[in-house]
Formats: sequence, C-alpha cells, structure tokens
Amino acid sequence: MNGGGPHQGQPLARAGRPVAGAAAAMVMVHGRGATAESILTLADEFGRDDFAYVAPQAAGWSWYPYSFMAPMQQNEPGLSSGLARIGEVVARLEADGMPAERIVLLGFSQGACLSLEFAARNPRRYGAVIGLSGGLIGPPGTPRNYPGSLAGTPVFLGCSDRDPHIPRERVDETAEVLKAMGGEVTERIYPAMGHTVNQDELDHVRRLLDGVAAADSSAAVKAR
Repeated sequence: MNGGGPHQGQPLARAGRPVAGAAAAMVMVHGRGATAESILTLADEFGRDDFAYVAPQAAGWSWYPYSFMAPMQQNEPGLSSGLARIGEVVARLEADGMPAERIVLLGFSQGACLSLEFAARNPRRYGAVIGLSGGLIGPPGTPRNYPGSLAGTPVFLGCSDRDPHIPRERVDETAEVLKAMGGEVTERIYPAMGHTVNQDELDHVRRLLDGVAAADSSAAVKAR
C-alpha cells in the first residue's frame, strides 16, 4: 500500500508513557463509527500506567465499508490501507526502540478483525494479540494458509455466542487458525453478551499485560 490509502496520514492518538520510557506498548484499533480517543479510554481499565498506548484513527471513522465477511475486494481500498496503517504504527514503535515481543495488538469489533488479520498476515512473536468481538476477515471459505509463525504469542479472543455482527463460527475458526500458526490461544464465548466488552475480558487482558511487563523485567535483569 502506498501513501495514498485513505488511512495513511490520519492522526495517531497516544496515552500512557512515552515509548522510550515504557515497559511495553499497545496498539489499540477502534471499531466502526468510533474514534482513536474512545478506544484509548479502555487503557484506564488495565492498571498499567507504565505502558505506551497508541491508537490510529480511521478515515471517516470506519476502516472498511462493508461486513468483515464480505468479499475482500468490496472492502478495498480501506482494508489494505487499514492493514498498512497498523504496520506503520508497529514499525514506528520498533524504530523508537520497542521490540515486537513487547508490542500488544488489541482491537474491538471492526478493529479486532483488522488487528487479527494483520497478525495472521504478519506473524511473529508479539507481546499479545487481543481480538474483542472480532475474527479473521473474508467470506466463508477464504483460504487461511498464512505463512510464518506467531511463535508462542498469547492470543485472546472474546465474543458473545449471539453477536449480531460476528458469527460464533468465525471466532472458532480464527482460534483454530491462530493456534495452528503457533499462537497460545484462549477463546472465551459469553452467553447473550451482545456486541460489547465485559469485565472478564478486561481482567484477562490485564493478566496478559502483566505477563508482558514481567517478561520485560526478566529480560532487563538478564541484560545487567
């Protein structure tokens, strides 16, 4: 994707520590109709003020126009531009000294779909990958032969069993694909939750972030 995509050059909202002084970083990807600032408010729930939180803004408040299960071409150029935007943000964090194994990808709804698809297409050892009410992108039967490995990356997928936008079957498929790619996958399906985020999901994310921070502390001790 060149610099002319709809999401290139859009604002990047920030919260928490500056990257240079942070224990880890989280890329937070908002859902349809929302804003970077709105998803950043979730950071208050995690109890990790030693993290750097960054959130890209989608042009027009939507990463792509149709359902994540529509034919991919129908969601262009937004889909490719959104994936490229996440890649730009991750690359900027790395350029600022944050290694991928201390970068957490988190998205909600449309942002979860985009984050999960990005991780599958760009697999490596991340700090964690978190999809709240989302799944891999594409219509049923989309090939999922992504090359590469997540190399033990913790993955959390949380969704309702009756989400109006995210079929349960797609969450299950996403869990299977990411597990086959070497992710340490936890899938939680919540009865009649609807399209939202609940406290159990927030608690699980908090534990994942604690683990990323603890790994950073261990690495720092070994480096001395």
